[in-house]
Formats: sequence, structure tokens, C-alpha cells
Amino acid sequence: MKTFQPDIDLQQTVISIRDLHKSFDNNHVLRGVNLDLHSGENVVVLGRSGTGKSVLIKAIVGLLYPDAGTVSVLGQEVQELDAQALRNLRLKVGFCFQNGALYDSMTVGENLAFPLKRNEPAMSRKERDRRIGMVLDAIGLSHTIGQMPAELSGGQRKRIGIGRTLILRPAIMLYDEPTAGLDPITCTEINALINEVQHRFKTSSIIITHDLTCAKSTGDRIAVLKEGRFIRQGNFNEVFSSDETLIREFYAYNFIQ
Repeated sequence: MKTFQPDIDLQQTVISIRDLHKSFDNNHVLRGVNLDLHSGENVVVLGRSGTGKSVLIKAIVGLLYPDAGTVSVLGQEVQELDAQALRNLRLKVGFCFQNGALYDSMTVGENLAFPLKRNEPAMSRKERDRRIGMVLDAIGLSHTIGQMPAELSGGQRKRIGIGRTLILRPAIMLYDEPTAGLDPITCTEINALINEVQHRFKTSSIIITHDLTCAKSTGDRIAVLKEGRFIRQGNFNEVFSSDETLIREFYAYNFIQ
């Protein structure tokens, strides 16, 4: 379980999703999803492949629009925003992709500088270098600043990907399968980093994962998605005390087989 008590404000909701529906032709992916993310909280979303986890994430940042229902992020209704307002909102929401999504032709330092140059062009070189140094220190990879992505391990690329997201100081972090394809030791390091980001940068996060060790290590609350709806929410012990078949299968696959 988590080794520190996060500073969660249950009175402040940073993401509010109500009765969210999304279909693609006859494929009804989300069928009335309700979810809140509170300030300072890590929420883990579990579900089998094809249950709508990625669709949910895309709806949060306005990459997909719902057929019905509402998505509110930092007090703004996403589907009501114009292009500029949506762009401004996305700067406050960091999206960490499975593969790190680094530019292969840039060094680590250049990868971290890129979002600053693009989104904060007036920032001085001195401040940009300070911000890069601070983030590299936070993720424990200061020594990699001059390296190319091809020289990094899979775990290091994941960490740099998280760092590049953090460089713009988002209020919300969205993690898409952060431990996928990593060995157990590196998974433990990534889980610890997710908690460190929450603690040090005061972020609120949604974490999409199939990895119950990740869920147990990082999640203040876990929400299980089945057939387009959340069937159970709570802390790890509350969720996995259920006899619901999907939940028991998840547990058995991760911890027994």
C-alpha cells in the first residue's frame, strides 16, 4: 500500500463525469459512467481491454465528445469549450503515454525543453534550464540530460516521459498503463515515482492500468470498469473484498497464477 498519506481535499473536485455515454456505431463503449477525481487524489481505473478506459481518458481532454452526459475538468465543461479554451485547459492536464512518446532525434534535455519553447516562448533560457534541472532531479535522471532516447532503458524512457509532462506543471496527470512492458523492479520504481509526483507536485491523477501491484501502490481509490459502467469503487481492500467475477479474476491473474 502507499507509504504516505496524501493531502486529498474531498471538498474540491477537479474532474467530474456524469452519466457519460459514448458509442461507435453499434459498439456501446461507455454506458453511463460517473466518476469524481478530488484535489490531491490518485484514482486507478481498472478494466479489461475494450471496456472504454482509453475512451474515458480521451473524453476528459476533449479528443472525443460524448453522445450524452458531461465532463467537467477544473470547473469547465469540456464539450462547451472553443478551440483556444480547450487548448488552454489541456496545458493544465498532463498525459503520460505508454511508450513515453519521446522525440528520437532530440536529447533528453531537448525533449524536456520542447514543450516549454512551444507553450511558454517568452521564458528565458535560464528559467528553462532551471525548470529542466528541477524535473530531472525529481525523476532521478539528471545524468541523462545529454543522452538520446535510444540510449535509455524502457524504464528511463517512461520516467523522462513523465518528466516532460511535468515540465508544464499540470494540475492533473493522466497515466496510460504506466508499468506496461516493464520488469518488476522497474515497475516498483515507476509506482514510487507516481507517488512522488503526487506528493511533490500536488497533482491529482487518473491511472489506467491492468497491474494490480501498481493499483495497490499508487491508488487512493480504485474504480472497476465493466461493460461501460463502474461496478465498484473504493480503496484496494474495499474493491477486492468483492465476490464479483471480474474482480476475482483480476486478483487471481495478478497475484495467484
